[in-house]
Amino acid sequence: MKIQRSFAIWVSLILLPLLLLVGYMAAKEKSAAKYLCSETDPGAMCNASTTCGSPSAPCIVDVNRTANAVSVTPSTPDAKSDKPFCIKVGTTVTWKSESKNVGFVLDFGPSTPFDQQTIIGGSDREVSLVAKKPGCYKFSAGACVSGAIYGMCGEGSTELIVTAGN
Repeated sequence: MKIQRSFAIWVSLILLPLLLLVGYMAAKEKSAAKYLCSETDPGAMCNASTTCGSPSAPCIVDVNRTANAVSVTPSTPDAKSDKPFCIKVGTTVTWKSESKNVGFVLDFGPSTPFDQQTIIGGSDREVSLVAKKPGCYKFSAGACVSGAIYGMCGEGSTELIVTAGN
């Protein structure tokens, strides 16, 4: 009986810290989200399936309030919400919400490819802007359903890569 108790103590002293360390590393890896804009060549991910619109055709971006946050979904062939997407300089980007009674705010901070840093729109107010400066831009998004109380809005962030060229 003494051997079993001793074995249980040693296992818990060795196994418990090991499990805690593995859990900590997994949480750290998940929380350390990698941003494309911090890479040396973010434009390398731009191809036909990740590029939205063109200088002759607008890029439509749907901004919606989800159950937990905000989804930003461009009209690309492989459209995935909250994933980085590309546009070309001269492309008109129309920010809107397909859902009813949703308002949104997009904030590009001090660096923006458009003429304004903050974009305010919603389901009843589309905002169309022309991309003017190439680069990689991280922006935050917030969306609320009309009549929502404090704390009932969602937020998130994603990245926009603006490439020069045709």
